[in-house]
Parts: sequence; C-alpha cells; structure tokens
Amino acid sequence: MEQTIFDSDNLPKIKKTLINILLFVSSIVAVVLILTRGNRISVMGTLIVVTFCYSVLYLFLLQFRPEVLKVNRKTFFIMLTILSFLIITRYVLNIQKNNIIYIVPFAVIPVVIRTFYDSRLALFILLITIMLAGFMVPEPYEFILMNFLSGMVAIFTLTNNFRKSRLFFTSLMVILSYWIFYFGMHMIKNSDLGSAVLFDCLLFACNGILVLISFPLIFLFEQKFLLISDATLLLLADPNQPLLRKLANEAPGSYQHSLQVANIAEEAARVIGANMHLVRTGALYHDIGKVAAPGYYIENVVEGGSPHDKLDPKDSAKVIINHVRQGVILAKNYKIPVQVIDFIRTHHGTSVAYFFFKKYVDQNPDEKENTKAFSYPGPKPFSKETAIVMMADAVEASSRSLEKYSEEGISELVERIIYLQEQDGQYSDVPLTYKDISDIKAVFKKRLQNIYHARIAYPERI
Repeated sequence: MEQTIFDSDNLPKIKKTLINILLFVSSIVAVVLILTRGNRISVMGTLIVVTFCYSVLYLFLLQFRPEVLKVNRKTFFIMLTILSFLIITRYVLNIQKNNIIYIVPFAVIPVVIRTFYDSRLALFILLITIMLAGFMVPEPYEFILMNFLSGMVAIFTLTNNFRKSRLFFTSLMVILSYWIFYFGMHMIKNSDLGSAVLFDCLLFACNGILVLISFPLIFLFEQKFLLISDATLLLLADPNQPLLRKLANEAPGSYQHSLQVANIAEEAARVIGANMHLVRTGALYHDIGKVAAPGYYIENVVEGGSPHDKLDPKDSAKVIINHVRQGVILAKNYKIPVQVIDFIRTHHGTSVAYFFFKKYVDQNPDEKENTKAFSYPGPKPFSKETAIVMMADAVEASSRSLEKYSEEGISELVERIIYLQEQDGQYSDVPLTYKDISDIKAVFKKRLQNIYHARIAYPERI
C-alpha cells in the first residue's frame, strides 16, 4: 500500500504545522486590532500589510531557522515578543506627552532573541516589530531608523552576552547611539536645542537602562518556554556541577572520555558556526548514564577481566544500550534542560552495538540475523550540534584502540567512522552540508593528532 500524507508518522508534523498556522493567524488578527484601534486607517489595507509581513517572517523561519517551526512553543515565543512590544507601544502612545515613545526599549528584542537564537533572527524580528509599530507613531521614518540602528548596536556589543558586565556595556552603547542619532536629526532639521531636548535625552537614558531588564527576562523565558541561554550552558558545564562530579567519581574513565569529546566537538562547532556552548555542555553530559553500571564499560575497567565475558552477547548489549535510558532518567532527576538531554538520547542514534552483535552472530551462525535486540532506541541526531557530538563520541572512543597513532592512521579512522555513520543514515535528519562534514573531519584529525602526538623518550635518572 502506498504511503499517504495521513500516515501516523506524518500526524505529529501536520499537527505542529496547523498549530503554527493558528498562532500566525491569531497574531495577525491581534496586530491588526492594535494598529487600527483609535486610528482612522483601513482595516482591510492594514490586514493585507500585516499578513504580508508575517508571511515574510514565516518564510524566513522556514528557510533559515526551521527548528523554530518544529517546536510550537518557540513559535509562540516569537509571536509573543512582537505582540508584547506593539501593545506596550500602543499603551505608551496613549500618554499625552511629547516623544514619550522614546522610552520603549526596543533594543530588548534583539538582546533576548539573540540570546536564544542568533543575530540574524534577532535583527529580523526587531525589524518586523518596529515596522509594524511605525503605523502608530508620529514621524515613523525617524522612529524606525533610530530603533533599527540602536538594535544593531545592541547586537554588535553582545559578543559575550553570557557575561553580566557585557549587558551593562550594551545598555550604555544603546544610550549613546540614541543620543548621536537624535542630535544628528536635529542638525538636519536645523531645530533649536531647547528644554525639550534635555527631556528627550532623559527618555533615551531611561530606555537604555530598561535594556537591563533583558537579564531577568532571559531567565523567565528559560523557565516558561524551555529555552536555554549561554549563561545557563556555562553554568551546567562547570565541573563542580553535582551530576558531573558524580560521573567523575563513579565512572572516571567515562568522564575523561566526555572531556575529550567536549574539547574536539566544541572546536568543530566553532568552525561550522554551530552553538559551541551547547555542544560542549551536551558532550559533557552525553554519557552520564554509565554511572548506573560503570564497570561494564571498558574505559572504567582498571584490571582483571571484563564482566561481559560471563554474559550472553544479548545481555551485554542490553546493559550497554541501557546507558542511554539511564542517562535520560538521571538528567531529568537532576533537572537538566531538555536541550542537553537531547544529546544523551541521540549520541548513538539508532546504530547497532556492533561488537556484541558480531559476537552473537559468530556464536549462533545458524540463526537469522536480527539487529533489533542490538540497536539503540534513538532518535537520530536532528541538529548540527547533536550530530557533531555523535561524530566526536564515536571517533574519540575508536581512537583509543589504534595500535599506532600516525597521521595516516588517525585520518583513516576519522574518515571510516563518519562514512559508516553516514551510510547507516544517522545524519538523514540533520541540516549538514558536505562542506560542514569536511570541516568537522579536518578538526577531528587535527585535534586527535595533537592529543596523540609523539613524545621524546626521557632517559632514566640515576
């Protein structure tokens, strides 16, 4: 029977798409009501313009940030951000005071959006918001240009937005950018610099200070929308975190392996433009499930025989595969964010525990091959970050079995491991280009060569 669009596998995607459409339509209606209330402008014309703006926003997300549309709460977060500032703008304009609109801190939009996504999306959301707000304010051209430039300054100065001191610097730069633009416009208009100018400058100062509310807003949105910021990722990556200390104490070999995976994966993420902090944190936690039975993993065996020597290959595979499920349970108990738990779930994808599968086949040559009992539950990696950690995990673990650490041997190992994962379809859901994979492999080769570089033999002391 031919597969149809209504197959059970497609139903979750259809449901998410319908919810996203509902969110966009609801937001469009709300924006039209906000813009037309108290204004003598055409409702139909406003509806056409707002619908066009939101259509462009949808296409932008579909093209450049499809992961946002895959999670309805992320879409709702963006819709809520736009609507909130339009509502604030409408409320402030009801206050009968000249230029009071200057106090609305539109620079908060790029600060918050950039914290959870990237600069490009932050700038696009800012632009959509201020263009829609321009229908309500006097002198819309000046309003849009001023807030657009100040928003760009906020983005440029947030290169290290996980540092609190950086946000204070951003606040100061936003104030200065408003002042410079404001005085420039006054000079163009040949306006007199009277008492109104001082009042407007005070409004801009208040505007810049209000940018500081981004910090508590970021933590609020993390809790309510299950988002994650660089500040939280850096906190989770601290070796003194209880779960990482537990891994280091109870499964020291696995902890050292995780550190090496984190180091090489972080560099690969930097090279291809993925989220370095997310990759490093995910790599540190990806094997925490091994604390449930550390002695069954070769990196934790100090001496003596392996406990797998006394087990049936199926039982051995069950123990090994179980570290994924145990890791997810443990992470949830320690309240680790879902974005980090994703690395635990996906770092083996749906691959087969081949060592034990091969051992079982050799012991039972007459049985029909069935990999189900030896396969990880998945899911497969679904982002660049989770794919990088899967690659780094497999490459780093396999590199420990090399008999000779030559440049050719390491290069062949990296090529073979990633090729096998590609052929197994583990990256079928990941937006990686051939160049991305090539760059990742180059980083792995260089890093492993640095780790296993040749050392001189020091003479013994007499």
